Amino acid sequence: MSDRVSISIGEDGIADVRLNRPDKMNALDNAMFDGICEAIDRLGNEPGVRVVVLSGEGKAFCAGLDLSSFSNTGASGGGDGPTSRLVPRTHGDANRPQHVAWGWRTLPVPVIAAIHGVAFGGGFQIACGADVRFTAPDTKHAVMEMKWGLVPDMAGIAIMRTVARDDVIRDLTYTHRVFLGDEAKEYGFATHVTETPFDDAMAMAKHIARKNPDAVRASKRLLNLAQDERAAEILLAESEEQAKIIGTANQMESVMSEMQKREPKFADTAA
Repeated sequence: MSDRVSISIGEDGIADVRLNRPDKMNALDNAMFDGICEAIDRLGNEPGVRVVVLSGEGKAFCAGLDLSSFSNTGASGGGDGPTSRLVPRTHGDANRPQHVAWGWRTLPVPVIAAIHGVAFGGGFQIACGADVRFTAPDTKHAVMEMKWGLVPDMAGIAIMRTVARDDVIRDLTYTHRVFLGDEAKEYGFATHVTETPFDDAMAMAKHIARKNPDAVRASKRLLNLAQDERAAEILLAESEEQAKIIGTANQMESVMSEMQKREPKFADTAA
């Protein structure tokens, strides 16, 4: 298992899973992508696991993509060029970066996220992949991709449509504005707002772990049925749209204008 993600499974069947790159606010680099994928794959094959609690070490849940770790690859999380790893399906209906968020949905047991500090971009999409989300009142959330001229392509579109209204998703995607815990709950992105998200997530996990594990797993399968309609189509479309954008002049202008703190100068786009 990668040192980017720690897993501790108690006798009660609760898997305490932590993103473990606190010095970088658990930002997503290649090793973190690998660690999360490995964690999901391991947990999916652990028969004794009854509930997963997902959190981040240090002062943040996950700050999103570590841009310094990638060279013009966007959210592809790869090193072979900007689009080479986006469209191929490597993890069922998903690609590698989508799997770190969508994979929590595919686990046979409930996943409870404990969110604090920040959940930006890819980190926000990972949190959305959980069944239930506890967030602190001062947690900063954002669909951050538009800031860098990109689209949410880590299963964000496929997942967000199941938890929030369409107009809210459009608002947050187009503007990439930051919103706090109470707004997150109002929008549907947080189940509970609490000063102690990890403690409360563990308390819920302990409650669920005492229930019939067969019924819990069956319930998740049933609940996923309605939500996963068209999921494969949407996941592929995310990747195709991102592949068209990454590395284009307007996308690079988004990055440069943000870094240089100036107004962007975009080329007109044909209808």
